[in-house]
Order: sequence, then structure tokens, then C-alpha cells
Amino acid sequence: MKKIAVVYWSGTGNTEKMANAIVESAKENGADVSLFFCDDFSAQKMDEFDRIAFGCPAMGDEVLEEESFEPMFSSCEEKISGKEIAIFGSYEWNSGEWMVNWENRVNDKGAKLVFPPLPAYDDPDAKSIEKCKELGKALAE
Repeated sequence: MKKIAVVYWSGTGNTEKMANAIVESAKENGADVSLFFCDDFSAQKMDEFDRIAFGCPAMGDEVLEEESFEPMFSSCEEKISGKEIAIFGSYEWNSGEWMVNWENRVNDKGAKLVFPPLPAYDDPDAKSIEKCKELGKALAE
């Protein structure tokens, strides 16, 4: 049984909906899953999990949320090399460039993505939630 962490930040609830769908699916597929708001997760917890899904919406000028999520994620980068992770989040403007930049960042640090980066436009629709459930299943496998 895989031990999974789903770590997220959400301002409007959109990324939180995604996180909850991922958690639900991973549990349904046999994983031991813990859900964390980013303020409750740190690099010290990285080794406790087989896989970690990080979720954050696009903020400002196509960046990760800067007050809570970015500092937490930056601290986790020291342990991300070789770690199996996933990234997801919502956006409401531009082209979703923050997700491309985030993917490049985790690849540059040597992380192994277990699922393609998952952006959802605005309030996740049924198709986006289905993709979240696919991500949850991939984490559990």
C-alpha cells in the first residue's frame, strides 16, 4: 500500500476541490492518504511518504502562491530529487504558464512525475474532476 500526501493551497476553493477528488480516488484505489494544507507540511515530512501530490493555483503573474505555498515548496525541493510526485492546480487567466514553469522546476530538481501536470481552468468541471480521480489512481498504483 502506497503512503500518499496531498499538499495544497487554495484561496477560492478550486484547488481544494481538486485535492479532495485526488484524495478520494487514491483511497478508493487502496492508498493510505493524508491531506495537508501547505502550512501543515514541511520538508521534514517528505520521507514519511512514498508519493506526494502538490497543488497550488496560479497567482499574480503566473506564480505559485507566495506567502504560504512557495516557502513550503521551496523547502521541500531539497528532498525532491528522485521522489515520485504530482502537481496540480487551478487558474483563471492567461494560458496556465505557471504550470509549465512549475513542471520545469520539478524536472530540473530531479523529481519523477507520476502523472502529467494537471491544471484546471477556474472551478473544476466534471472533466477536470475526472482527471483528478485519474491522478489519484496513478498515485495509488
